[in-house]
Amino acid sequence: MSVPAFADAADTPILLREMAGPVAVLTLNRPAQRNSLSEPLIAELHRALAEIGADKAVRAVVIAANGPAFCAGHDLKELTAHRSEADRGRAFFARLMNACSAMMQAIVHLPKPVVASVQGIATAAGCQLVASCDLAVASERASFATPGVDIGLFCSTPMVALSRNVPRKQAMEMLLTGEPVPAVRARELGLVNRVVTAGTERDTAIALAQQVARKSAYTIKLGKEAFYRQAEMSLADAYRYAAEVMTENMLARDAEEGIGAFIEKRTPTWRDE
Repeated sequence: MSVPAFADAADTPILLREMAGPVAVLTLNRPAQRNSLSEPLIAELHRALAEIGADKAVRAVVIAANGPAFCAGHDLKELTAHRSEADRGRAFFARLMNACSAMMQAIVHLPKPVVASVQGIATAAGCQLVASCDLAVASERASFATPGVDIGLFCSTPMVALSRNVPRKQAMEMLLTGEPVPAVRARELGLVNRVVTAGTERDTAIALAQQVARKSAYTIKLGKEAFYRQAEMSLADAYRYAAEVMTENMLARDAEEGIGAFIEKRTPTWRDE
């Protein structure tokens, strides 16, 4: 386990990291603050993702959290503390929101699958964090909300990830009402993949990540990038791009090995190239 540069009171690490086979498990560790995304925690997550992206031993990632809440969004006390500054906090707010947005995009751009393990509430930027992950497993006790509107702060940055996971009118309902969505409904909307018995979400998320980790890392990297790129294109452009990706993929060593193994009825040996 690596020790992060930042810690809360009593030198408690705010982000824990451990390995479960080829899966890196990143655990938000600010339970007393409901794992709110302070500036240091955002920086720690971003740093960990950069390290993982360059580490060939890591083939998948799980983002989990300690305590009853997964993540309650931004740290409102931290935000409020900067209102006394000459610019009423504008510079800090801009820096924080841009840093958080960059961290969320780092999850999407990571060439390895990222699975959220959600044991409790995921609100505002916490909901955004779940939506930014490639896959999500939720406890039956989990719930999701973008309740910024209740405190006069529309969840504009969470909206970006949410609206790319959930149908438009359902996303708008969450954003306009702030009402919590239970785990089963979140699965119906497409925000999470699986809902499991409380207490089993982390093991299920790790097992799901390990299942994907057994595939060719090259193929997963190529496919994940293509998935997000084509989603922003017109239909014709998406097919044109996907055909190029398929052609490139067919020429890869692992595709040759995988197809050969299927025909020969044997287990493929990946070289991740």
